[in-house]
Amino acid sequence: MSKDFFNGLEKAPHRALLKALGLSDEEISKPLIAIVSAKSEIVPGHVHLDRITDAVKAGIYAAGGTPVVVPSIGICDGLAMGHTGMKYSLPSRELIADSVESMLIGHAFDGAVLVPNCDKIIPGMLMGAARVNIPSIMVSGGPMESGVFRGEKVGFSTTYEAIGKVQVGEMSLDDLTELECRACPGCGSCCGMYTANSLNCVAEALGMALPGNGTVLAVSSERLRLAKRAGQLIMKLVSNDIRPRMIMTKAAFMNAFALDMAIGASSNTVLHLFAIAAECGIDVGGKELNLDTVQRISDTVPNLCKLSPASSYDMNDLHLAGGIPAVLAELDKKGLIDGTCLTVTNKPLKDSYKRAYILDENVIHTIDEPISPCGGIAVLKGNIAEDGAIVKRSAVAEEMMSFKGKAKVFDSEEEAVNAIMNGLIVKGDVVVIRYEGPVGGPGMREMLSPTSALVGMGLDKDVALITDGRFSGATRGAAIGHVCPEAALGGKIALIADGDKIEIDIPKGKLNLDITAKEIGKRLKKMHPRDNAPSGWLLRYRHLVTGADKGATMKKKF
Repeated sequence: MSKDFFNGLEKAPHRALLKALGLSDEEISKPLIAIVSAKSEIVPGHVHLDRITDAVKAGIYAAGGTPVVVPSIGICDGLAMGHTGMKYSLPSRELIADSVESMLIGHAFDGAVLVPNCDKIIPGMLMGAARVNIPSIMVSGGPMESGVFRGEKVGFSTTYEAIGKVQVGEMSLDDLTELECRACPGCGSCCGMYTANSLNCVAEALGMALPGNGTVLAVSSERLRLAKRAGQLIMKLVSNDIRPRMIMTKAAFMNAFALDMAIGASSNTVLHLFAIAAECGIDVGGKELNLDTVQRISDTVPNLCKLSPASSYDMNDLHLAGGIPAVLAELDKKGLIDGTCLTVTNKPLKDSYKRAYILDENVIHTIDEPISPCGGIAVLKGNIAEDGAIVKRSAVAEEMMSFKGKAKVFDSEEEAVNAIMNGLIVKGDVVVIRYEGPVGGPGMREMLSPTSALVGMGLDKDVALITDGRFSGATRGAAIGHVCPEAALGGKIALIADGDKIEIDIPKGKLNLDITAKEIGKRLKKMHPRDNAPSGWLLRYRHLVTGADKGATMKKKF
C-alpha cells in the first residue's frame, strides 16, 4: 500500500515528510510496517513495551522492512477499578480500534505488528486490524511474575481479597502493607488467568499470535525472541498478502472459544471475542455466533486448567506445563479443535501443537481426566436474564453451583461495596447490582471490589452476586454478570426488590426471580429506568453501544 502513496513525481511532498523522520530513500522504498504500541508509564502491563517494540523493530529490519512505531492508548483496569475511571475502560476498546484504523489507513502502512498487553487493548487492536484488513500479527508484553508473601504466591487479586480480611480482623493493616509491597513484583499483565492473560492465550488459538504469546513471562529473554520472530513474520505475511480476515474465520473463533473453555478463562473473553468477530463480518448475536453457541461449546469442551484466582497456579506454571500448545493438543485428541485453520505463521494451527505435550498434569489435566467435563464459562438464562448472563463456572465453589437466596438490591457498585464493608450482607443473600451495564453505567464497569470483599470476608461460599455489569478476570465465586437485557434498557433485573427469592442453577443454566407473572406485570407498569446522565464522550457511547449479548459493540446502523 505504501508504494501507491509514496512513489512517483507527485509524492515528493510525502517523501519529504518521511525524510523529516530520518528515513532514507532505501527505507522508504521498503514495505512500511506499523508497530502499534500501547507503551505508557501508568500501566504495569505496558511499562516495558518499548523493549518489546525494539525487538519487533529488529525482526522487521532483519527481514527487509521499515518499522515505524505508532501509539495506542491503554487503561489499567486495576488502577481504574472501583471508581468513575472504570466507566471508561470497556468504551476505550472502541477508541483503540478507531485509532488503529485511523493510523494504519491514514499513513498507508503495508502491515502492522500489534503490541498490546492488557484487557481492552488486545481486542481493540485486533478489531482495528480486522477493519483495515492489512497483514497483521500480534505479540503481547507477557504476564507478570507472581509475588511471594510469607511463602505463598500472591498477585493483584490477593490484595483486593485482603481488604475483606482486614475488615473482619483476620489481617492487620501492617500485614496488608507488606502484602501490597510484594503482590506485583514487576512489569507484565497480572499473573493469573485474568482477562488480559486470557485474551493473550486465546489469540494463539485464534491464529493471530505465536505460540507462547499468552504464557512467556514479560521479563524473559524468550519474550524478546518471540517479538523478533513476530517482526520477521510480518514481512512474510505482507509478501504473501495474508490478511486478518483470512485468519480470523468463524472456525477460528470456534477454536478460540474451545480453548477459552479448556483453560477456565475470564468471562470477559465472551464480550471481546464477540466484538472482534463482528469486525470480521461474522453475524454476532444472530445465527453464526451467539450465547447459545458459547453454551454449546462449553457443554462439549472439558475444563483442563484451574489457574489463579481459582487456584495457586499462575501463568508461568501453565507455560512450564506445556503452555497453550499442550492444551490445544489435548483438545485435538477429541476433535475439539479445527487444526486446519490458517495462522500468522502461514501454516495451519495444528503445526503449532503437533509436537506439544503436557509436562505437568497437575496444571494441565488430560482430556481423559479433566477437572470438569464441561467448560469454564456457563451461560445462564431465565426471567432475570432473558437474553442471557455469564458466569465463570471454573471459579465457583461446588456448593454454590445451585443456590437460592434473598435479594439485596443496589443501583450502583459503590452502594453494594458500602453495604458489604459495613456487614449488611449475610449468608444466604444474593447481592444484585444493576444500572452498571454498557448503557446504564455507562461503560459496564468491572466489579472486583465487591466480589473480592466477599471472598476476603469468607462469604464467597454463602453469598451470590448478579449484575448487568461485568467482573474482572480476577473475580472468583458465584459472580454472575452480563445480565441481558440490562436494567437501563428495561431488563427485568430492574424489577428485583429487597427480599425477593432468586434461584441460581449453574449446571442447568438457569437464573430466575421467584415471583409470579402477575407480580412481574405489576412491577413493569411502575418501572422507571434510572438515568445516570453521563457527560463527555460517554454520552455518545451510551447511545451507540449494543448489549453485552452482542459484545457491547457499536451499532452499525443508525
